[in-house]
Order: sequence, then C-alpha cells, then structure tokens
Amino acid sequence: MTVPVIVRSALGDEEVRTRVSLGGDDELFVADSSSIVYRAEGLLTDESIEELTYDADRLTVSEGRRKTSLTLEYPLSDTAEVTVPASKTDDVLRPVLAGVLRTNGVIDSDESLIEVYRFSELTLILTEKRLIEHVGAAVWDEGSEAYHFRNVTNLSFEDGDVATRIVLEVDGRPQRIKAPNDAADDLRERLKRALVDYYERTTGTALEEEPDPLEESEERSDERAGGSGQSPRRAVRSEPTRADGQRAAVESRPPMAGTVDGAPADATQDVARAAAAGSVGDDAANQEVLERLEALEDAVERQNERLEAQQQTIERLIGELRQGR
Repeated sequence: MTVPVIVRSALGDEEVRTRVSLGGDDELFVADSSSIVYRAEGLLTDESIEELTYDADRLTVSEGRRKTSLTLEYPLSDTAEVTVPASKTDDVLRPVLAGVLRTNGVIDSDESLIEVYRFSELTLILTEKRLIEHVGAAVWDEGSEAYHFRNVTNLSFEDGDVATRIVLEVDGRPQRIKAPNDAADDLRERLKRALVDYYERTTGTALEEEPDPLEESEERSDERAGGSGQSPRRAVRSEPTRADGQRAAVESRPPMAGTVDGAPADATQDVARAAAAGSVGDDAANQEVLERLEALEDAVERQNERLEAQQQTIERLIGELRQGR
C-alpha cells in the first residue's frame, strides 16, 4: 500500500517497519527514529499526523482484551499515547521499544532486539549484545539494568516448581533473575544462542557443542591405533544448577548417569553382585570382575581428562571475552 505523502514527508527516506490500522483510514507508521499517527481526511477535518518521538524516559504498555495502549513519557511530564489492536501489540512494541533504547543509548545503533519477555512486573529484553532487566509496571524506564555479554563470565539455571532462576555471572558476581517455567525453555535457548553468537562475532572463532562421549571414545581409540592428526575440538558450555544443588548442562550433553564413554552405569552393580554370589573362588569369574573394574577405571579416567579440558577451555574463553577479543 502507498504511504501517504504527508507521512513520507515526515519520515524522509526511512523505512516503515510496521504499519497498523487504527480504524477507518487512520494508521500508525512505525519507523526507526519515530512513529507517526496518521489521521485521514474526514468531513470536518483535514488529514493530519502526530509524531511520537523515541526520546522518552519511560515506556508503558496497558493491555485489554481488544486494545493495547502504548504510552511514552517524556521529561517535563509530557506524554504521548497510541492505541492499537491487541493482536498487533508485539508488532508495534518491538520496533518502538528498540527505538527508545537506541535513542537513550541503552543499545547500539546497529543492535537488534531478539525477543521481549513481559512477565507481569518483570520485563526481559534480549538483544544481540546484552540482556536488559526491568522490574516494575513499565516495560522500560531509566531504572532498568543491562548486562552486556562481554562481561558475562558464566551462565546457569536453577529449576523450580513455578519459576526458573537465571543466574548470570557478570564480572564474577551472580545476578539472579526469575522467569516463569512456561517461558523458561524459550528464554534459556535464545539466551544461550545469543551468548554463543556474540562470542563468535567478536572473536571470529566458531564454537561447537560438546562431542558425544561414545564418539570421542572411538576417536581416542583410532588415535591410539594410528593417530588421526586432528586437533582437539573446542566447546563452550555453562552448567546450570538446579534448586536441589545438582548440576545440569546448558548445552546438549548425555547424562553421566547413563554412560561413561560407552561403559554401562551398572557395571559396579554387576561387580557387587558377582562378589556377593561367591564368585571370588572362581578364577574365570575373578578375571571377568577384574576386567570390568579396569574398563570402568579407564572410562572414569577419560571422563576426568575431558572435564579438565572443558574447564581449561571455559577459562580461556572467559579470558578472551574480558580482553575484548
């Protein structure tokens, strides 16, 4: 559809990000620097526009069943408000919020929003470079906290019955943020992906998920046989802590309770049962027990070596991020 001349004149060469009908021929045009409310010509009125600039110090969203109102509050108590259909709330809020954050210097001019999570009195804004937290009725105001990814030294999650606690370690200090469980999985994956993407962009190094233990065990066997000549793969993973104190991997990782480099977890149970059955006196049974114990010890040793390598990798990546590489 053609953009009205009066709107195009106000926006210049700017691209219209979102265009929403406000009823009749009235429309809202959302651009990067401002939003334009267009009022069509009527029987008693000429066409007109109202510009909503993004230099506001507070953005509030009030949602109803059919309509949503966005209110921009400016210094000196001035306000501007626009009402849009409830179904268009996210389409309008994202570019308007991005414009407000850029204008106020909260995010960079080329920084994009990934997702906006609104949980009653909490808003989380995920961008390409940071996580922004705001507590209160407003979606954003100057009291928000921003955590830049270059300062994040660890990421973990604590699972609860109702909410999941996100634990961001920023310069070594934990920052805890609660999110409802129904949105926690989506937030978890997007946040992990944003951190990895940020690191890859700033360092130029591609990160890989941790290799499968069984696959790595086979690779080790091949190297012992003839040497593969391959350098160790690099992986980054933060480990979330559940409420019961146990550790759970953020990135995909087979549970250690199931296998250890292909060795069954119940190997020790088999050993105990063999000993209890009086197999000590049987040379063949004793030999089998010893072989199982040796295999289990080898598997545990390989697992410990892998964990030490992972820790060294994480420490190296933290050092590189701190250096701004």
